[in-house]
Amino acid sequence: MNRRRAALSLCVLCALAALPARAAAPPRPAAGLTFDTLFAKDAWGRAPSQYAWSPDGRRLAFVLKDDKGAEAIWGLDAGSGRRELLLDMAHLGGKDGARLDLDGYQWSPQGDALLLAAGGDLYLYPVAEKKLRRLTAAEPRQAAAPEDIKFSPDGGRLAFVRGQDLHLLDLASGKERALTEGGKENEILHGVVDWVYGEEIWDRHPQAYWWSPDGTKIAYYEFDERPVESYPIVDYGPRYPAVTWQKYPKAGEPNPRVRIGVLDLASGVTTWMGTGGEEGAYVARVDWAPDGRWLAIQRLNREQTELALLRCHAQDGICAPLASESHPTWVNLGFDFRFLKDGRAIWGSEKDGWRRLYLYDREFQAAKPISPQGWAVASLDGVVEEDGKGYALATGFAIPGDGGSGILSPVDRQVMRLPLDGGPVRTLAGDPGWNEVAAAAEKTGSWVHTWSDVDRVPRTSLRRADGSLVAEIPVGAPAFDPAKLPRWEFVTVDGPGGVKLPARILKPAGFDPARRYPAIVFHYGGPGSQQVKNQWGLGSAWQKMMAERGFVAFTVDNRSSLFFGKAGEDRDHRRMSDGNLEAQLAGVAYLKRLGYVDAGRIGLWGWSGGGANTLYCVLNAPGVWKAAVSGAPVTDWTLYDTIWTERYLDRPQDNPQGYKDSSAITYADRLKDHLLIVHGLADDNVHPQNTINFTDKLVAARIPFEEAVYPHQKHGFKPESNRHFYERMTEFFERWLGEEVRVENVEVKGGK
Repeated sequence: MNRRRAALSLCVLCALAALPARAAAPPRPAAGLTFDTLFAKDAWGRAPSQYAWSPDGRRLAFVLKDDKGAEAIWGLDAGSGRRELLLDMAHLGGKDGARLDLDGYQWSPQGDALLLAAGGDLYLYPVAEKKLRRLTAAEPRQAAAPEDIKFSPDGGRLAFVRGQDLHLLDLASGKERALTEGGKENEILHGVVDWVYGEEIWDRHPQAYWWSPDGTKIAYYEFDERPVESYPIVDYGPRYPAVTWQKYPKAGEPNPRVRIGVLDLASGVTTWMGTGGEEGAYVARVDWAPDGRWLAIQRLNREQTELALLRCHAQDGICAPLASESHPTWVNLGFDFRFLKDGRAIWGSEKDGWRRLYLYDREFQAAKPISPQGWAVASLDGVVEEDGKGYALATGFAIPGDGGSGILSPVDRQVMRLPLDGGPVRTLAGDPGWNEVAAAAEKTGSWVHTWSDVDRVPRTSLRRADGSLVAEIPVGAPAFDPAKLPRWEFVTVDGPGGVKLPARILKPAGFDPARRYPAIVFHYGGPGSQQVKNQWGLGSAWQKMMAERGFVAFTVDNRSSLFFGKAGEDRDHRRMSDGNLEAQLAGVAYLKRLGYVDAGRIGLWGWSGGGANTLYCVLNAPGVWKAAVSGAPVTDWTLYDTIWTERYLDRPQDNPQGYKDSSAITYADRLKDHLLIVHGLADDNVHPQNTINFTDKLVAARIPFEEAVYPHQKHGFKPESNRHFYERMTEFFERWLGEEVRVENVEVKGGK
């Protein structure tokens, strides 16, 4: 759960004749946003994707689609901003000449060719020759398609995964050979992560093998999934439903057994690294030292309270500790470990309460901060080394001050240049809004800058190392005029103990302070989460559409959110959701004080962890909200995965009361408000078992509710199903909040 529908809609225990009649709605202001514009193809403008810098940092490649969805790879000169077409994918024909869609691409280490993955096969495209060479045979398909393809450092070979084993392709001879054997789905995996590591350790951007700097060895993961129980993902489409079995370790249950091997390509021998640690420890990160003789491996204990950095020798597998970090609640993993060419390293830590970057010496005996006090680092985006000096490119935000009045600063993101050996920190992109580095060239320091704010759609530009503009990267016009839509306001809300909580509010179009409007509150609420931010997004755009339909939109973050640092999120240790409930109640109190919000017509909704917290709120404070939508919720924390759940609640065996008190299913019989609960039937993250078990409790208690299930949809819905969900949610809130309703001859236990 990361700080993270042609569908079937069911109305349970509510016969159609018993549904309350709704009064006719008054005329609404003319809408600038409709579902057609909100979910139009390229609604925010046709944006480039899949940025890739050439190895010399002088040319940026990116993918752009035309009006018909055909893809092309373009190049942009980093000095002049001149654009050129590198490859039109129409030239890449599949069976019967059909166009193939691009799955991914990358530059060769020499920068003279592009490697393409499309239609399950690999192609090499020398840019100067403009002649395509197929590297793998498409027909007949006798083996799994290549995945996670990586060039060797010299560019002469490709490593990739077929099925559950590593393979090597020699580009000169065209010969392919298996590097590992014995890989089998749901049993043994080589060079590929299992589900729980991919989701929670690698945050959906997994790495599972690593070339040595000299190209003579490959370090790789081996997963033994046999100790892990399986969960059935059912496809109800066929006449007899098909079942896919997913290895999924639920809280308190066995994890896969994991180890790191170093394969010597000349001998074919694998040396296993002796990472040690207790049973069930996580092997979380792997980095080769610049000399290629050892690996820096991060090991996290199962309780996630101790993170150790190990030096593991590639030749014999002997490991020794280099540095460590511990915390009484949990340690947050980062993606900010990076070796410098001279053997020093950058590593992030939250030991002072906010994430900072530290520069370690070659022996990891001394560390100095390189990011400034008063700033938190959100991401390490690149390291540029030049003439013995260098700097880190990082995205961060100013940490909140003393909690006084004014807007809490983490609503914005800025891009910073952090010198490695002293000197002033420079802000390269500091305008209010959400500034990010989409791709950085570590040879030259050029970078791709993306920006948006809560009222303006994203824009993209190419910038030099000093932050100066080279060229705007065209993204096309959005399907609507953002300037004509209602605009957000950032505010603070009085929370418990006098603390100021960050919030944002959107007034209805044609706002009249003498009227009383319904309000829809969106939230998430997990540890270290953030929803109050100065960034454009689909959810924010939908809220603008609802404001045009006469609703107040509102969001407030709680005391365990990103705004309050490590000490804030630690409030959720061993008991979740109470802190979010107190924040949402403070938000409702704020709305009531405004005078123009109808206290009897307030709705609440959230997805995933926000769906879980939505249920917790309406069940533990019935009557505060009139209607709620809970999307893909965890209803019983014993049903969620080991790594995410145990990080915050510990294992169920060690904290049974905390699991019970934090789970919505415990309070199911308290439901008094109108509820729509939504789930994708193919959700492999939060299993639909959560919703099924929860609704079973509602049925047993004879409590009415509404349910919408979406066939074939996972935790994140596909566009057509996502539109259906938003339409369904809009109808639900308009029905229950838009106008007063009358109830005739309805008498159901627990109903309103």
